[in-house]
Amino acid sequence: MRRAALVLTLIVTLAGCGGGSSSTGAAGNEKPTVFAASSLTEVFPQIEPNATYNFAGSDELATQIQQGAPADVYAAASTKYPDELYAAGLVEKPEVFATNKLVLVVPRDNPAGISSVDDLKNKDVKLVIGAEGVPIGDYTRTVLEKMGATDVLQQVVSQEDDVKGVVGKVALGEADAGFVYATDVKPVADKVTAIELPEDAQAEVSYEIAVVKDAPHHDAAQAFVEQVLGDDGRSALSEAGFGLP
Repeated sequence: MRRAALVLTLIVTLAGCGGGSSSTGAAGNEKPTVFAASSLTEVFPQIEPNATYNFAGSDELATQIQQGAPADVYAAASTKYPDELYAAGLVEKPEVFATNKLVLVVPRDNPAGISSVDDLKNKDVKLVIGAEGVPIGDYTRTVLEKMGATDVLQQVVSQEDDVKGVVGKVALGEADAGFVYATDVKPVADKVTAIELPEDAQAEVSYEIAVVKDAPHHDAAQAFVEQVLGDDGRSALSEAGFGLP
């Protein structure tokens, strides 16, 4: 019910903003509606400021597309959901356009005195992570499994629907620590401190992008994907801290 309501709200919002075939950019060209992972919130508008964006968890966005939301482009912080939509015939062939790493973040004043994953085992630590099924949540569990530290999940006080929810709770001091993407640290660098994780514990974080098969603005969608994959897009992604395939 929650997801259906989100889709209905999005459709109404886009319609009210002039969505559909009459949607145009500043130069009079059609502008795409881009459904993108929340970790792309800062960088995508730098690549194309005239697009209409819907940022959320990759799993939630995939569900919205399955339910008929008017998306032109889908960009996920995972290969899982784009590949599933491709197999279902809902998007064109996805392409990997960026990579990322996980870090552990703590509030700038670090009241729990955390300096490593081992410190998360202290009984009073409040840990926030992504929910299962959300890419950041699944990646977090992979990292903890590789480190033999799944017992720290006992300290979890909140599981968020997307990575921005994790970042927000730590930045506001509502949690002592959280696992996020390295690229999510820069926008809140004055409020959190990042602790790097061992390279051999990292999950394989790959971002995929695809044009939606029934895109209302197919040409604009294709142009957006080409922008992201082109030199300007790669430069913006690199500057934001993403790895490039």
